[in-house]
Amino acid sequence: MRKNRKESTRQKPDIYQTYFVIFLRWLGLEPTKNPWLRKILLGFLFFAVLVLGGMYGIAQWYISKHADEKLVYGATFIKPYAESFGLNPKEVLDAALNDLGLKRIRFVSYWNTHEEQQGIHDFSELDWQFAMAQEAGADVTLALGLRQPRWPECHAPQWAMQLPKEQWSKHLNQYIKAVVERYKDHPSLVSYQLENEYFLTVFGECPDHSKERLINEFNLVKSLDPDKPLTVTRSNNAVPSWPINEPLSDINGASIYKRVWDATITKRYFEYPVPAWFYAFLGGGAELTTGRNTFIHELQAEAWMPPNKIIYNPDTIPEQDKSLSPDMLADRLKYAEATGYKTIDIWGVEWWYWRKTLGDPSLWETAKSELQRVKSQQN
Repeated sequence: MRKNRKESTRQKPDIYQTYFVIFLRWLGLEPTKNPWLRKILLGFLFFAVLVLGGMYGIAQWYISKHADEKLVYGATFIKPYAESFGLNPKEVLDAALNDLGLKRIRFVSYWNTHEEQQGIHDFSELDWQFAMAQEAGADVTLALGLRQPRWPECHAPQWAMQLPKEQWSKHLNQYIKAVVERYKDHPSLVSYQLENEYFLTVFGECPDHSKERLINEFNLVKSLDPDKPLTVTRSNNAVPSWPINEPLSDINGASIYKRVWDATITKRYFEYPVPAWFYAFLGGGAELTTGRNTFIHELQAEAWMPPNKIIYNPDTIPEQDKSLSPDMLADRLKYAEATGYKTIDIWGVEWWYWRKTLGDPSLWETAKSELQRVKSQQN
């Protein structure tokens, strides 16, 4: 049978444009009939896919480059935070080092703790922490400066904050010098972290974020102890420290928070939809452009509850588990490993131990099991 001429000359549909129309409808958008606009949108989509492909390629390069390196888990330990749960801080640190078996620990050197009175330094609290780390054979990284981990982020003594910046910043430098000179020759100290997430102005109660002060402090620490790595963490969550100018960290630091209570827009728990390979891309990009490697200086492994429910008692455990349950903790550690970063410092050890003292050791035992898994895989 002869085909109709109009039917025989009909062109086949462009398969790529067909897929593009399907993609737009999947997004809930109505495809445009304007051919030029369709081409622009298709070109934009092609460019986006090309960019994502390049990012993914860099991520896989980074993961492959560091694949044979040993994975090291560490944790942040903060004495006042342990005490806020009514815990014995020495007991908590001992359990982290000897029960969990952590061989890397980050300590803080709060200015308001160790120089409560101007010119009088009392480092007894840090001394016993270093002594316990040494006895357990653990490496120590020491936080320095005004801004250090945990709320209110900046930990200045009252006497200093009554002075103008020109004066208190000089006193701060003198304090930093005293800390470095006391511990720089300690056999357990392997690195420093200066001014935790210094430029994160939206979080914390801090009087100053000037770059000049950060550079001056960086140069001061380097002059006092030039041999140990010094990290400056610049941002939070999805963008690790990726400096292109001063001060240049010896090692870049990334913080990863996956599930938090969003108090700004959604007013609900929010899971960041960021794949692990995205962090590998950031690590690879930083290494390609700065020659410096990246580690996770803060992996969220504790609850992040609504502001009106941050009450740590047995009644709020169901609420705590909404942002970090034992199963979530296991998944969180595996997620961190999938980034390709080989040094991972956990955030929340004191909270796990507090839960354990309440008769709920699920978080503690989950972490212990996961850490033992990593050790057995590397032996």
